[in-house]
Amino acid sequence: MKNFFLFLAAVAFIVLGSCSSRKFHTTRIQSMDFSKFKTYGWLPPVDSLSKDFYNNDIARDNILSTANKTLEQHGLTYSKDNPDILFRYIALVNNKSKLIYSSPYYGGFGWGGPWGWYSPWSFYGGFYGGSYPVAKERVRYGHLILEAIDRSTNTVIWQARGFSEVSVPEKAINDLPKMVTGVLKEYPFPTQKR
Repeated sequence: MKNFFLFLAAVAFIVLGSCSSRKFHTTRIQSMDFSKFKTYGWLPPVDSLSKDFYNNDIARDNILSTANKTLEQHGLTYSKDNPDILFRYIALVNNKSKLIYSSPYYGGFGWGGPWGWYSPWSFYGGFYGGSYPVAKERVRYGHLILEAIDRSTNTVIWQARGFSEVSVPEKAINDLPKMVTGVLKEYPFPTQKR
């Protein structure tokens, strides 16, 4: 029976670990009428400290081709000469520390430690104990920031950022289309009439 519970815990860990951890945030000029923008263009990407990570042709193509497809699906038309709105992106990776917590599962009755019987941190009987930080781990986070600039005023009118933990550079570059799609879901596209 104990092996069965260990198997279930391992399966749950794998399933939860494979879930997407991408997060998105956005801001915009609230009074702006975004329906007036019909054409768009691109500014060069903003230089970042992540030259070795996202500064290559594959990453650039993953970002621009996905963004162009999404923008055109929502009714905007690419214009090299005289666009109404300009987009630019910033792709970067930064290092941060993340706390590692102890496992809260002890799996037995009557364990005599501080998280066992009659403890405020556990279920009665010692199946569950408190989780507390035991170490720090260095992790990398990849960020993709898209900005929209009103060409007539040369001001940023919309910005959105997507970020996720990065462990393998190639996987992060291959996942850029999903990140771009998620970021552009935050853009205030006008609703299209059918």
